[in-house]
Amino acid sequence: QVQLVESGGGLVQAGGSLRLSCAASGRTFSIYAMGWFRQAPGKEREFVAAISWRGGSTDYADSVKGRFTVSRDNAKNTVYLQINSLKPEDTAVYYCAARRSAVTATTPYEYDYWGQGTQVTVSS
Repeated sequence: QVQLVESGGGLVQAGGSLRLSCAASGRTFSIYAMGWFRQAPGKEREFVAAISWRGGSTDYADSVKGRFTVSRDNAKNTVYLQINSLKPEDTAVYYCAARRSAVTATTPYEYDYWGQGTQVTVSS
């Protein structure tokens, strides 16, 4: 079992930045690939970014490439999402997820554990 807790969300103006964190506890964090997803009101949960268990491989949604950066610190059992050049359309609840695999995945169904989410609101 893995418990995930996100933090770092908030209200920010367009063009601003945030760094989201996801702290993991429970079973060995380093053996899990990690992902970030987001869900806006009335929309399905969508893939944002993912990182392999050692951090050597990352994936990004086309809509965030060049603006978002995913990283992890296995010594701290934490994964991060640096979000730059925020746009109003980035407004959503952001979730981190853990996958019992070394490699990344881009669909929610491939992840086994989820955090409770952190709200990101971008004002224009």
